[in-house]
Amino acid sequence: MTTRSSTTDRTIEAATFFDGGRLTLARQLAGLRKTALAAMVDKSPTAVASWESGAKRPSAAAVAQLALGLGVDPSFFVIRPDDVASLSCTPHFRSLRSTSQLARDQAFAYGQLAVDISSCLERHVEFPETDLPSFPVDVEHDDDDGPERAARLIRQQWNFGDGPAGHLIRTLENHGVLVVFSPDQAADVDAYSFDSRLRPVVVLNPIKRDYYRQRFDVAHELGHLLMHTDAEPGGRIVENQANRFASELLMPADLIRQVLPTSMGGSAWRDLRQLKEHWGVSIQALLYRARSLGVLSDVSYRNAMATISARGWRRDEPASIKVMEQPSLLPRAVELLNSEGIGEKALIEQCLVPAELFRTVTARSPLPTMPSIVIPPNDSGSAGKVVSLFDVSLNGG
Repeated sequence: MTTRSSTTDRTIEAATFFDGGRLTLARQLAGLRKTALAAMVDKSPTAVASWESGAKRPSAAAVAQLALGLGVDPSFFVIRPDDVASLSCTPHFRSLRSTSQLARDQAFAYGQLAVDISSCLERHVEFPETDLPSFPVDVEHDDDDGPERAARLIRQQWNFGDGPAGHLIRTLENHGVLVVFSPDQAADVDAYSFDSRLRPVVVLNPIKRDYYRQRFDVAHELGHLLMHTDAEPGGRIVENQANRFASELLMPADLIRQVLPTSMGGSAWRDLRQLKEHWGVSIQALLYRARSLGVLSDVSYRNAMATISARGWRRDEPASIKVMEQPSLLPRAVELLNSEGIGEKALIEQCLVPAELFRTVTARSPLPTMPSIVIPPNDSGSAGKVVSLFDVSLNGG
């Protein structure tokens, strides 16, 4: 009886202080279009659109239907101090053509939820101030050294020194960048990033469990945050510039040029393996760097890549380091608060988010896949592969 009464109170409260942006966020996290959500709660698409736009507020009964259908607590829809969506820039996704709009919306919603949780925790724990310089580059042309200059600037400002970049995720976090893993259900979307007036965000792919490739991903996304705040995401030039930035950040030309192999004979493969472990980058990245710097010929590069393919190293290179870099900003905050008597349950209730998503956002490493639901067949197109990020047990299985 008490639980039912409490739920009723929360539903009435949510209807009174309803935020249409929170409904949009919940719908996108669930991987639903407006039409699919309307059908799920037996309402018209026009009604859903008016609720999301703020033109109308749903009744308490409609809020209860929305919460049940989406698998969230009614409190999820209550207005927050900050509208994260309106404060955020469009994310940089690797390939817009291979990723459906539904999947991109879901990924962006997850990133916004991470910012929301971060802001909630910051009420109790002091996080580093954002220290991310702006270095816009010409995104219409790819023939100047803007990305390389941006990488040299950040190495200097962040005191990288004359050697390999250290713990890259920790470095970003120390300068105010939020780094989290996405859920396994969203693994089809590669690493992505976006800026917001609250905190810049990098979201990493949970299944790319490779220390060396992950570091390049982090550097790539850092390049977007520095260079492409106002750039249209997904273009060939923009992505190439982020790759060039990452190469210079992790393998500075003036430090690595003299040690890269000039041919693939003799001890070249052994040397590459040593360079891989020293600089924390893949052999493939080193080979590409050698070719781009003019140290290795195109023919030698193609032959080396053919050898890598023949040996099955495209996805699984020989490596010494088996554990990925891990975020610590949010996990450490949760641990610190727990030691002060503020447990996870209290934090989840304060953040007003589903428990499993809270745990995923604040985890040091990717969590096992949560139960999920597949979008109904009538939600046609490639987006049919998008699944809900909410725990299906909440809406009755």
